[in-house]
Amino acid sequence: MQQTTDTLTAEKAALRRTALALRAGQSPQASSQLAQHVLRLLPLPPASVVAGIWPLPGEIDLRPLWHTLHERGHTILLPQTPPRGQPLLFRVWHPACTMIAERFGTQCPDGPIAVPTLIFVPLLAFDAEGHRLGYGGGYYDRTLAALPKIPAIGVCYAAQRVARVPAGPHDRSLQMVISENGVEVDRRPRGP
Repeated sequence: MQQTTDTLTAEKAALRRTALALRAGQSPQASSQLAQHVLRLLPLPPASVVAGIWPLPGEIDLRPLWHTLHERGHTILLPQTPPRGQPLLFRVWHPACTMIAERFGTQCPDGPIAVPTLIFVPLLAFDAEGHRLGYGGGYYDRTLAALPKIPAIGVCYAAQRVARVPAGPHDRSLQMVISENGVEVDRRPRGP
């Protein structure tokens, strides 16, 4: 088992290096294109509680989407990074709130903690099965495991699609992945 874990760790580390290069130099217009797809393809119920992301350098920037959803009456949450080994906390964001610098270069709002009804998940790479590669801390895997009934949608550049993301027993796949090109992966349950 140890060799399998070591192999998985090495495969993920190699893919992280490749994935960072894949997303480099992507068009700034990709952010607005992705936001348009979200608004068109995901009609949110009134007063939805949406967990988003505040972009790290190189990540797709969806801050304009959070502003639009906020204006439409939805509650926007952004993650707070807890100590290693724990799931993320989500704090309420609004355009006038104070953002607090955290470790790993992240920022979170100073708002109260809330539970989302939908989670947008950042990623470095994804595959057709909805497997995602993150930064390696396991925060989103623990968060999605703690909130198994909450839909999780990956948001990224289309260039971040790879043939296969190495996945272990604790890695959580996504129901959907959306890029500037539209829906890349859709594994949502279908009705009868």
